[in-house]
Amino acid sequence: MIEQFLRSVLEQDEAPVVLCDVHHIIVYMNPVAARRYANAGGYDLVGRSVLECHNAKSCELIEKVLAWFQADVNHNKVYTYCNKNENKDVYMVALRDEEKHLIGYYEKHEYRNHETENLYDLT
Repeated sequence: MIEQFLRSVLEQDEAPVVLCDVHHIIVYMNPVAARRYANAGGYDLVGRSVLECHNAKSCELIEKVLAWFQADVNHNKVYTYCNKNENKDVYMVALRDEEKHLIGYYEKHEYRNHETENLYDLT
């Protein structure tokens, strides 16, 4: 049952979500990611290495972050990029199982557009 809820959260997210295993194989893309990466293959990227989609320097950095994730269970999030055009920060985030073993990672997009609502406005 929880899997349905988690899938729904990912499917409804307005940011691209691409999940990779520890061998860099893309195991899941949400609809936003499939549209964003349509020119590279969209959903057809599932089952392929994310390293195929990056240049040599980026692949080296991805490998370094993965090694850092594997080195310590407390190593779980790394700031990787600022996209000023889209006003967002991008992170690599570790995915771990119940025993805290690394099972993969994903790229997290955090948009920095300011909220227009008043703080704690419960009216």
